[in-house]
Amino acid sequence: MGWDFHSSFDLFKGPNHMRTTGMKRAVIGAAIAALAMNASAANAATATATAKAKILAPLTLTNSSDLDFGTIVSGTTASTVAVTTAGAATCGSGLTCIGTTSAAGFNLGGTSGAAVGISGPATVTLTSGSNNMTASLAYSAANLTIGATGSSTFSVGGTLNVGASQAAGNYSGTFTVTANYQ
Repeated sequence: MGWDFHSSFDLFKGPNHMRTTGMKRAVIGAAIAALAMNASAANAATATATAKAKILAPLTLTNSSDLDFGTIVSGTTASTVAVTTAGAATCGSGLTCIGTTSAAGFNLGGTSGAAVGISGPATVTLTSGSNNMTASLAYSAANLTIGATGSSTFSVGGTLNVGASQAAGNYSGTFTVTANYQ
């Protein structure tokens, strides 16, 4: 059995030797960790981004006038009455058209300069009791930009199909128009 001088001498180093050795190891470990962190920080890259949001005012849409085909005297053959988006009427052959006509008008409010899409049905049915007629609708704009004052207008015209000897009555029907920011 041989002598282990290293372990024999450790007995004579005293109780603080273990603390000193442990402390040295901790300092050396911290130094190595700091060097490792500095090495990765030297290779780091950064970038900056901007967070953005654009807030638009809620859209408002109001009806300013109704689509009015005027007063029509039906004929013995089917025909049509057309009202342009500007409100001008064309009375089809065999019909007599009297009275004032108008396109449906709409006022649109929102954020100035914003693009807006306009949509609605392609047709509307006008009824009087059990009788009806169908009108195809024409929109003055499918898309528009809200003006500098925060408002714009558009209109809806149409072509009414009047049947041969169409039954007399006060015909009406409703349609809904929608505006959405784009």
